[in-house]
Amino acid sequence: MKYKMGIDIGSTTIKIVLLEDEKIVYSEYRRHHSDISGVLNSLFDEVKEKFPELTTKVTITGSGGLSVANWLGLDFIQEVMAETVAINKYHPETDVIIELGGEDAKITYMHPVLEQRMNGTCAGGTGAFIDQMAQLLQTDADGLNNFAKDYRSLYTIASRCGVFAKSDLQPLINEGAAKEDLAASIYQSVVNQTIAGLACGRPIRGHVAFLGGPLFFNSELRRAFERTLEDNVESFWMPEEAQIYVALGAALSCKGDDILLDELVSRFQNKEGFTPDIIRIDPLFSSEEERKAFDERHKKTTIDVYPLEQQSGDLFLGIDAGSTTTKAVVINKDGQLVYTYYASNKGNPVMSAVTILKDIYSKLPENARLAYSCVTGYGENIIKAALGVDIGEIETMAHFQSAKFFCPDVDFIIDIGGQDMKCMRIRNGVIDSIMLNEACSSGCGSFIQTFAQTLEMDAHSFSLEALKATNPVDLGTRCTVFMNSKVKQAQKEGASVGDISAGLSYSVVRNALYKVIKIRDTEQLGKNIVVQGGTFLNDAILRCFELVSKREVIRPNVAGLMGAFGAALIAKKRATKKDTNELKVTTLLDSNSLDKFEMTTENTRCENCANHCKLTIATFSNGKKFVSGNRCEKGEGKVDGQVTEKLPNMFKYKYDRLFSYKPLSDKEATRGVIGIPRVLNQYENYPFWFTVLTKLGFSVKISARSTHMLFEKGMETIPSESVCYPAKLVHGHIENLISRGIKTIFYPDVPYEQNENVNSGNHFNCPIVCSYPEVIRNNVDAIKEQNIRFLNPFMPLDDLMCVAEKLVTTFDYLGVTREEAIEAVRAGEAEYKAFKADIKAKGVEICNMLEKEGKKGIVLSGRPYHIDPEIHHGIPEMINSLGLAVLTEDSIASPGLLARPIRVVDQWMYHSRLYEAAAFVISKPYLELVQLTSFGCGLDAVTSDQVQEILEQSGKLYTLLKIDEVSNLGAARIRMRSLVVAMEEREHLQNNKSSLDKAKDLLSSDSYVINRVEFTKENKKEHTIIAPQMDPIPFEFLEAGFRNSGYKMRVLKKATREDIECGLRFVNNDACFPSIIVVGQMINEILKGELDPNYVTLAITQTGGGCRATNYIAFLRKALKEAGYPQIPVIAISAQRFEKNEGFKYTPKIINDVLRSLTLGDMVTTLLLRTRPYELVPGSANALYSYVNQIGRRLINKHGNFDNETKRYDEVMPNSYYSKSPEEKKKIRDVLADIGVDMENIPTVKSTKKFIKLAVELFDKLPLRDEPRKPRVGIVGEILVKFHPDANNDAIDVIEAEGCEAVLPGMVDFFLYCAYNPIWASDNLGRSKKTKFINKRVIDVIEAYRKPINEAFAKTNGKFMKTERIQELAKLSGSVLSCGNACGEGWFLTAEMIELIEEGVPNIICAQPFACLPNHVTGKGMIKELRRQYPQSNIIPIDYDPGASEANQLNRIKLMITTAKQNHLWEQEHS
Repeated sequence: MKYKMGIDIGSTTIKIVLLEDEKIVYSEYRRHHSDISGVLNSLFDEVKEKFPELTTKVTITGSGGLSVANWLGLDFIQEVMAETVAINKYHPETDVIIELGGEDAKITYMHPVLEQRMNGTCAGGTGAFIDQMAQLLQTDADGLNNFAKDYRSLYTIASRCGVFAKSDLQPLINEGAAKEDLAASIYQSVVNQTIAGLACGRPIRGHVAFLGGPLFFNSELRRAFERTLEDNVESFWMPEEAQIYVALGAALSCKGDDILLDELVSRFQNKEGFTPDIIRIDPLFSSEEERKAFDERHKKTTIDVYPLEQQSGDLFLGIDAGSTTTKAVVINKDGQLVYTYYASNKGNPVMSAVTILKDIYSKLPENARLAYSCVTGYGENIIKAALGVDIGEIETMAHFQSAKFFCPDVDFIIDIGGQDMKCMRIRNGVIDSIMLNEACSSGCGSFIQTFAQTLEMDAHSFSLEALKATNPVDLGTRCTVFMNSKVKQAQKEGASVGDISAGLSYSVVRNALYKVIKIRDTEQLGKNIVVQGGTFLNDAILRCFELVSKREVIRPNVAGLMGAFGAALIAKKRATKKDTNELKVTTLLDSNSLDKFEMTTENTRCENCANHCKLTIATFSNGKKFVSGNRCEKGEGKVDGQVTEKLPNMFKYKYDRLFSYKPLSDKEATRGVIGIPRVLNQYENYPFWFTVLTKLGFSVKISARSTHMLFEKGMETIPSESVCYPAKLVHGHIENLISRGIKTIFYPDVPYEQNENVNSGNHFNCPIVCSYPEVIRNNVDAIKEQNIRFLNPFMPLDDLMCVAEKLVTTFDYLGVTREEAIEAVRAGEAEYKAFKADIKAKGVEICNMLEKEGKKGIVLSGRPYHIDPEIHHGIPEMINSLGLAVLTEDSIASPGLLARPIRVVDQWMYHSRLYEAAAFVISKPYLELVQLTSFGCGLDAVTSDQVQEILEQSGKLYTLLKIDEVSNLGAARIRMRSLVVAMEEREHLQNNKSSLDKAKDLLSSDSYVINRVEFTKENKKEHTIIAPQMDPIPFEFLEAGFRNSGYKMRVLKKATREDIECGLRFVNNDACFPSIIVVGQMINEILKGELDPNYVTLAITQTGGGCRATNYIAFLRKALKEAGYPQIPVIAISAQRFEKNEGFKYTPKIINDVLRSLTLGDMVTTLLLRTRPYELVPGSANALYSYVNQIGRRLINKHGNFDNETKRYDEVMPNSYYSKSPEEKKKIRDVLADIGVDMENIPTVKSTKKFIKLAVELFDKLPLRDEPRKPRVGIVGEILVKFHPDANNDAIDVIEAEGCEAVLPGMVDFFLYCAYNPIWASDNLGRSKKTKFINKRVIDVIEAYRKPINEAFAKTNGKFMKTERIQELAKLSGSVLSCGNACGEGWFLTAEMIELIEEGVPNIICAQPFACLPNHVTGKGMIKELRRQYPQSNIIPIDYDPGASEANQLNRIKLMITTAKQNHLWEQEHS
């Protein structure tokens, strides 16, 4: 009998299948609750009991199986490949597999060629997500499924991750929405996430198979997929063994040797060969004495609770209706605490409050009464309406009042609740500023609670384990999903519950300090810090806060009740009438009314405006109603005659004005109908384009208003799951136009907006706004299928004559003449100016009204497309409801108001308005600015800090609202109400200040204008220049080149965990990974204290394009200032020479050294990567690199200037020659001696050509194994993540370890691309011909440096891949996209992929930082078209980020490499 065993170790379950002659004789599916070792041992015991002395082949699979397979020495098969094996054997007719696991989601397309998709950084929409949502509904996965069977309507719930879903779901639960509807809505969100996040532009068609536990056990989830896909899919089916199918595939794949099960168990229990991946950090306490001192200190801040039964007279009730819990406090007239309550609201805050009141009334003595009451928190409005609570108060004020009770001189308050994190800075006894978590509840109480529940523990027990932990795991500081993946990895490596709990506690605190408070120096927190909220009852989090902040804090023993306690204090304070000092009459329901209390809910839609809000109407037994879900007051059913004051809403005014144009009739339209999507920059340019096209004789049809349903219509063609919601909506708008029979769509790419501010550095559009038409053209299938004429020419709106010329070319098929085009463009320009004048005039009118009537207004600043109601979700109307007018940034921004220079490079036109709007707001006491940003908007990592600086350094408040698909406004409403409170407090403080104090404030305020510190000639003599490494091998030579020119350059060779942690401290956490790495490296180098900061200069490259890399220098200067080193100069190294420094000159000598260094570095990289996978003696290729590197450095730095300043890269690189044992070194020296290399005697080579000849000949002679060429895997992507081993988690080493050859295109190509772009722009966008001429010469010069290298490569008979001229690469990209895509790596990224594929490297890792905007377009956005043109291409996009799971990245790379090996084998067999 032949046995085969497949073991699938997933993130939440373990599956085992045992086959006897391919028949299942044993199978098991079991949740492991993070105890993988224990459950696996139990399963092995069960198998041994049924099959004593079992000998079997074993293959392991699953996201948790890789490390287990490694340490047991067993075969591993990537899980997508495993399921494919099983499907091909039993159901080969399947076209598409949809498989959901605990944390993994996969779509596999079986035909025409195998194509597999797997979730990357996000576990939203998986089994773990479903479990989290079920817990919110107080049920389990089975209960959720049963609820969904009886649904009636669906709500929009985001499934990007569990955190966003909670933001949508929790308020709906609290408002009484039916659980049946919520359960079905959760399933629908999973479907949306799977399709939008994984299909990545490829439709799901044909025969679809469902696999995995969540789909097997949740029939309603399957039904949701069927509902969504039924129009395009032929059939759906699910095998009987769907939940164990991956394990079955693993069993079928077994090829190794048989092993005795007893021996396997022994190996597993002893963890033979186990090497951990997770980093560990210090325990919370270093000794028991330290723990005792901590406990004693925190016992001091306590308040006693007196018995309620012994009270008399007036009592005061405070209720805090939080997102997940309800808290209540009763105090007496002396302020003593006489009653407390803290419990989960179980999804019904009203009934939770009813329970509390009944409990109080049952204990209340006859001579005591509840005289007055106050409610705060998420459920404030509904509880106030239901129970007649006297007053409501914003949470921030309630928390402030309670903190003051314990510490009258409090400087800083931080409150961490279930889904909220609130921080308040107090100055002169009033709230000075308020910070709240944006759209993310990562690191809040529910986050910890969810993790505890997955381990079947309560949060308190979970926290106690942390205090005992001896080896906490480092889980990063990013969102829940990233941390979740790391938690799973730690569990697989045997981390204890305590280690995980302590690691999570550290993460919560770092999240609070770095992301919410954005603290750089803990001195900013002040002296007296009060921490509160239920989360701080967790001693582990309290301890971590003190450790990370290096401050001792005050935590009251009623930390979890502080909102309710503050509400009770407010109730007591406001219970008396001001004029008579008499007690007010309470409206709170009495005991009798409470006994009769009932509440019913119903769902309906408001038809009073185009929003069609889904309303939940709660009706109470007292006849009162409470309406939720409405964006404005129209859904509330106002009584006739009741008038609500209409406050100005510029968002609505602008939207209506923008789309008020009437198209030509069909009879008038001499050139037919043309469609324009209502998206992105059309919210800026529509008046222009409508007028231009109408003048040319087109009937212009705009797509429908945005809705979530419209988004769903286009979601299966979205290629990037992490692109912003406004971009995702574009797909639905295009589908809308096509569905209406429109055959011509005009959607131009606009790299440059009109230059409305001559003071700005540039006027780019963001990479998404500029280039998204390219994504549409290459991903929306209906364009090709229905022969749609999709017109997306590149047009610079700052050159209208160029636009006219482009119109002639675009519409040559209709005979548009140059004269017609010029006349149309002039008309369009006039209408655009009239539109902008209208907006400005309305802004002036509103400002005049506010000033005259003494009212306040909010400048709601964002992008033009934020006026789309589907994007802003009714925020302007909500602000109106708070008694504030709403203006747009372009209605008040006027060029010239902003003092310059500002810290950032002002490169994007829409953002220039933000800065000017902020400058206007600081001059108007009746205005505040609130910034809107879309989730995933990388540019706002730059802009938000700058806007904040302008406002706060002038005494204004800064509020950021992060918006996404999430449509619930609960969090936004809290932020806005908090802003109103802070405005009132600040105004009160300002009114009570003397004129002398006001003058002092002005003198002490820090200007947002920067004074750049220049690098002088004296600095050149004295300073060490620190620069980050981007590509290790070329930067070795580059360092030598700068030293040769007299600069004491120190290139930082490695990026450590401490560097990245430092980057997270000092860089906006929404910034991309490269900026966090490079800034973290340099700042940490200074903070180490090894260098005198007065003799240090930093250097960084600056690109000058539309990508945010141009602003890395702004991040760096901000970090230097906040780290306390504003005196340190920064050199911006750029071809455009943006900044001049007396001590840094672009001399012919240094230019020669730079070009030599980069071209020689690329050459050595090619030589090393081509030979290392085949070296006869392990380590010999790296040793030869060390030899060649030393020769090259001597060639470039002739006099050895500063050579001992740092270690060489060949000394510190992984698997370095110098890390080998003496025996290994001898073998290496012997094999190298055979080719004339003496490692002890490094020769001097004086000629570049001789060095090239020597290096190529030596690597060509290096003894290699006689074996066939391995599958080749290319790496492309964002420049730093692509080249920097510490940024891409040593992707090259991973590729080589998996038995493949890595191919890394050269760094010089990127600079050639940068030189080519002005040439294309001159030919196509009317840019400078002089710049074109210069850049042509630059390309010729660089190619001259590369020519001898290509000649030397040519002599090796094709062994080493020659470089391609940049003009040829530009031609290659033209089959897919335009060379107008010049942001970031732009068209060059696509061209590199095509070049690799055509050179026989179809397997490609496309590496990008999480949320890299250009790569949404030219990376992920082009993969679908590349697969269409090159069916053999095997491309996997990988997002890199400080908190991303390396295990997940490795799993996805393994998936790609497994496919590569299969394809490679097939080619060898058929060649």
